[in-house]
Amino acid sequence: MSTVFICDDEEDLLRYLGKLLVASGYQVETFSRGIDLLERLNAGDTPPCDAILQDVRMPDMDGLQTLALARTRWPQVPVVIMTAHAAIDDAVQAMKQGAYDYLTKPFPKEKILGLLSHLLDHRRLETENQLLRQELHRSQVGRNEIVFRSAAFRSVYDLTLQVAESDANILITGESGTGKELIAAALHYNSPRRAAPFVTLNCATLTDNLLESQLFGHIRGAFTGAIVNQKGLLEEADGGTLFLDEIGDVSPAVQAKLLRVTQEKEFMPIGSTRSRKVDVRFVAATNKEMLQEVKEGRFREDLYYRLNVINLTLPPLRERKDDIEPLAKHFLDMQTQRMKRPVRGFARAALELLLSYDWPGNVRELENVIERAVILCRGDEITPSLLPLRPQRAANVPVPDTSAALIPLDEIERRHIGVVLKATAFHKSRSADILGISRKTLNRKIVEYGIQEEGG
Repeated sequence: MSTVFICDDEEDLLRYLGKLLVASGYQVETFSRGIDLLERLNAGDTPPCDAILQDVRMPDMDGLQTLALARTRWPQVPVVIMTAHAAIDDAVQAMKQGAYDYLTKPFPKEKILGLLSHLLDHRRLETENQLLRQELHRSQVGRNEIVFRSAAFRSVYDLTLQVAESDANILITGESGTGKELIAAALHYNSPRRAAPFVTLNCATLTDNLLESQLFGHIRGAFTGAIVNQKGLLEEADGGTLFLDEIGDVSPAVQAKLLRVTQEKEFMPIGSTRSRKVDVRFVAATNKEMLQEVKEGRFREDLYYRLNVINLTLPPLRERKDDIEPLAKHFLDMQTQRMKRPVRGFARAALELLLSYDWPGNVRELENVIERAVILCRGDEITPSLLPLRPQRAANVPVPDTSAALIPLDEIERRHIGVVLKATAFHKSRSADILGISRKTLNRKIVEYGIQEEGG
């Protein structure tokens, strides 16, 4: 049962609202003075109510002052302002200070009951989402544990923990599959923002219009199909961290809008004419050479330096060979628990094969290889035959032999992409990782070169 506090100096209105809400299934406490309401709010260590109905004009304390103090103590408790029509400007000011909504006296009972039902449903949803985020984080801490033994990765991880306490924007660079999202999560959950949302967005998977809508949100009627107001990820991440993966694939138009957010800490939803303030720490990641992207005019120099206050460069797996065995055992434990398979470990020859391979797809490829091996394993250990690794691929996926003829560069690229796609059974995500390009770029090249899956 939800609890509602009502604060108004009109005794008749207090009695009316109290009886109405109790009859509608709410627990109610009433206050005729703002100071009494604040004393009640400050009495415990948990929010004593689920919503507050607050008159804007009070004899002992201004309603706006009461609102400010109430939100300072319990910012998650929604406050609805009640006001006479003559004081409508005060209600608008209250909305700017964080009030959920306002009601103009006299108001029908259907309006107050409908508003309370809506805001309490919204609050329950926010609470459930917060609990889900906490549970997801707890599960991810176990599932996505950062496993390493090498000195190369230790130096990066130590720097990650050091800069996590700051509020600086971070740019994480490195090849695909090296664990950039894990480092981004470590930055957030070891920062003072850890209790706020950690929101992620892969910029390479969305069209420009959809990416802009996802980031900034939109208002109803902003474009065809925008039938309701939609909060963007910037607002979702307010107070927390926004992780922008594949930032190098963002268009110049979206780059310009992101620059404003990083500079002014404000943005404008699509279709709106009013700016909104936001407090977000940006963590971006890319597998591209960003200085080259800047030099060639594909990425704004000013946005690059805004995001790249501190750079974390993740070494590829081939440069941290000491991490292959502990990572392989970690993924084996994770997959055997998930699939409930009785696989105890690796044959010595299988470990040697894992260590000799060059891992062009980095940690993500290693995880995929171990998952496949666990699925196919019929004994109690992983043997070399279960690993799709061959000596000729140890250095990298082979480039087609072009020594017999001189051919154009784009033909070499077309053939090489075809070889990689064939080697991965046309698995586009894995092929993109091996090629060191985004899946969006791979899809474009498949269309450009007319590459088709065999039998397709």
